Amino acid sequence: MKMMKTATLNTHYCDEGPQGATPIIFSNSLGANISMWQPQAEHFNSEFRVVRYDHRGHGKTAVPPGPYSFEILCNDVVALMDALNIERAHCVGLSMGGMTALGLAIDHSDRLLSITSANCVAQIAGDAQKVWDDRIATVSANGLEPILDGTIERWFTDRTRAERATDMTAIREMIAATPVDGYLACCGALKRLDYLERLSSIDLPTLFIAGTHDLGAPAAAMRDMHQRVSGSEYVEFDAAHVSNLECPEEFNRALGDFLRSD
Repeated sequence: MKMMKTATLNTHYCDEGPQGATPIIFSNSLGANISMWQPQAEHFNSEFRVVRYDHRGHGKTAVPPGPYSFEILCNDVVALMDALNIERAHCVGLSMGGMTALGLAIDHSDRLLSITSANCVAQIAGDAQKVWDDRIATVSANGLEPILDGTIERWFTDRTRAERATDMTAIREMIAATPVDGYLACCGALKRLDYLERLSSIDLPTLFIAGTHDLGAPAAAMRDMHQRVSGSEYVEFDAAHVSNLECPEEFNRALGDFLRSD
């Protein structure tokens, strides 16, 4: 894992696998860091060049003043690709990372081979904006500790939380380590998310991955996104919000089948 000064900020990243292989860039969720993609990195880094990075405000990447926007988050990915001399790549993202993948497909399609958007939505509107306002107020006043239990409950099903207690402890620690200012700045981007009406412009190979029990990115909303993107593929797992960690084998199989079909 390394730090690199790109055109936009000092970025923490990991670059594994054959340097001449086709690149995959993995983009993490709000409150996570590059460690969330470990099961995918281990699975794919013998065949692909696997690049993971921490969003601005997350992990060890710099924390510029916020609020951020998805335009900024997408520009960070392009800047990292430029710095690593990657012309085009597959982009795989979950939640906030999945939304970043959508933005890249809409505004920077010339830099991509495909996108996989997992457990995400394309628009925050109505009552959902109030949810983000409330979370921003809570974290601003008291830090991340008050939302840790609720986050874990949203991310994983009851069964997974009960059966994988050690994993849950490590994931809780990952969330708690997120810089508060960075978390809040990214909440600003999420609150203003509005890609829904532009999804039909995506003309890249696209895979949507949903979780049957995902309350934050309901499967019904993801099926609607799938219908809006011509030629896209859709899979759904018996999972909640962080499907790549809850169902890593199924996730890797679906992603691998998709990537190899291009």
